[in-house]
Amino acid sequence: QVTLVESGGGLVQAGGSLRLSCAASGRFASTRVTGWFRQAPGRARQWLGAISWVTDSTYYAEFVKDRLAISRDKADNMVYLQMNNLNLEDTAVYYCATALKSGSSYYSQALWYDYWGQGTQVTVSS
Repeated sequence: QVTLVESGGGLVQAGGSLRLSCAASGRFASTRVTGWFRQAPGRARQWLGAISWVTDSTYYAEFVKDRLAISRDKADNMVYLQMNNLNLEDTAVYYCATALKSGSSYYSQALWYDYWGQGTQVTVSS
């Protein structure tokens, strides 16, 4: 079992930045990849990016790759999401998720992930 807890959400002004954290506990040693998703009201869950715990490689969705950076702290089992130049459309609940298997072709698919955090709300104001 792996438990994930996101933090760092809140109200952010348009044009600003956010840094979200994902703290992992439990059997995290089996984790192969951690991904970030978001979901806005009335919209499908959207993949933002992922980081491999095996290779340290990062993968980003095309639409956000210029504004996004994902990093990790292996010692503390933490994963971070940094997003810059926020706009109103970035308002959503942000989730981190982990998968116990590698396979970069699948990292954008929510079903690939085995464990999910409860999410943290990010609201961008004008």
